[in-house]
Amino acid sequence: MTAFAKDKRMRRQTALGAIALGVAAFVGALGARALGGLRGGGPAGFGMMMNGGSMEQMMAPSNRGPMRTGMALFRSHAEVRRSVTHLPNGIRAVSESDDPRIATLLQTHVAQMYARLDSKNAFPYPMSRSVPQLFAKSARYRRKLTLLPKGIEVLETSGDPEMVALIHAHAREIDGFVKDGMPSMMRSMMS
Repeated sequence: MTAFAKDKRMRRQTALGAIALGVAAFVGALGARALGGLRGGGPAGFGMMMNGGSMEQMMAPSNRGPMRTGMALFRSHAEVRRSVTHLPNGIRAVSESDDPRIATLLQTHVAQMYARLDSKNAFPYPMSRSVPQLFAKSARYRRKLTLLPKGIEVLETSGDPEMVALIHAHAREIDGFVKDGMPSMMRSMMS
């Protein structure tokens, strides 16, 4: 397959993934409305579009890069190895892949998200219960990204016990995403 054909296929897969995410979010929003509304009246975890942001915000041009890399990682989850060490004040996680394209996706996605956290540029991320909270409280924890030949190492720490619990919860979410891919995302969105 030529490089052009691979790029075209990857763009098509990214578009299909974004459409699938949009449909899932829309169906979830309809379910939330049926169960009591989108603004806090529904089940736990269903805020404005489940966990943080409207469909328009999620698909805004400024969010397409992180959405694209995130969806590509969901599709490639089986090719990612992840280990997490829970520390008393946070976590140390290593995520790697033998596929250079996936290693680059890991590096790009986490760098994009950390840059957004540092600039307080929230990302509407309906598939996560912890990401909206991490954005809201980004000044209360420290993040360090180290690029590795096959992926990344992250160190996330805080002196605040509430933030440490949130950091641990986010690590468990990502573990589920890596282990199960899209089904884990859908469970997170609907729980």
